[in-house]
Amino acid sequence: MKQRFTVIPTVHLLLMDKSRILLLRRFNTGFEDGNYSVIAGHFDGGETATEAMIREAKEEAGITIKPEHLHVVHMMHRKCPSVERIDFFFTAGAWEGTPINKEPGKCDELRWCEKNALPKNIIPYVKQAIECFQKNILYSEFGW
Repeated sequence: MKQRFTVIPTVHLLLMDKSRILLLRRFNTGFEDGNYSVIAGHFDGGETATEAMIREAKEEAGITIKPEHLHVVHMMHRKCPSVERIDFFFTAGAWEGTPINKEPGKCDELRWCEKNALPKNIIPYVKQAIECFQKNILYSEFGW
């Protein structure tokens, strides 16, 4: 039997506070270290995209988000050198707790940035997703 092609699903949180977005700087991960991203992660399996996003927000930033407060605002089909990914980008209408760096071994800075003045060293596909979100573009492709 032929094995089906697979893609890796990921979730990303565009956490907004008025005109600011929460960014984290990757550190010691082996992927885009020194560059800014957002709260993000892979599915663990056996969970929905919403459940994965809630889990990642708690694990990385210590915040609690209820499912009804999450909204998908962008999806991306992304090609990496050796794999393809499907990225779900969410926003949260509300959350509990103050974001803190819960993974100092993977992140060396967590900060709020003006969404129209992003740092130059933001991961390119994350920047594209933020720009699409600002323009209400639901889907994009990256790396093809």
